[in-house]
Amino acid sequence: MTICTSDKYWHGAAVGCETTLVPWLHDRGSLTQRIRDRCGQFDVRPVRSGLARIAFDESAVLGIAPHQLAWSREVFLCADGQPVVFAHSACAVQHLRGAWNAVRGLGSQPLGALLFAHPQVERRPLHYKSLHAHHPLYRSAAAAVPGVTPDRLWARRSLFTLHGAPLLVTEVFLPEILKLGVRSQDTGYSRAG
Repeated sequence: MTICTSDKYWHGAAVGCETTLVPWLHDRGSLTQRIRDRCGQFDVRPVRSGLARIAFDESAVLGIAPHQLAWSREVFLCADGQPVVFAHSACAVQHLRGAWNAVRGLGSQPLGALLFAHPQVERRPLHYKSLHAHHPLYRSAAAAVPGVTPDRLWARRSLFTLHGAPLLVTEVFLPEILKLGVRSQDTGYSRAG
């Protein structure tokens, strides 16, 4: 299996993104922890987990043949009861019996806690995309904000590897994320990603 070292489907910079959202997109730490630090109660609302067909561009990044089933998990990250991020993760089925065995039983536990606690997990660079209504991730994320139809939703994704096995994590930021505020140290983000 060949893991894609670059992401030709998404971009290395969030060009055109609203200034207030940029610190959220560029932060390379745990998004789970960042949200927890800014709210009274954090929780994960599972949407779906199991075998599924994933998008062509995800298959390409993961080195999975198009139309082959992959393991996929979708959840909403919530701050004080309000969904602020739609998170989608995917990996090849064979890695569920190996490197990524622990992700199968996460339920309402955050994936970020697992990824950032394991010293052997490596993270590749972040990539960004402005999602519009025709994109399947936009439609899944927008389900949390009925009656609200933003022109676009910004998303970022990154490939995590453990013992050479890739796991692709995509995070779609909902408008409510901006209500969590920005701390003073957030304005010193690195434009490099």
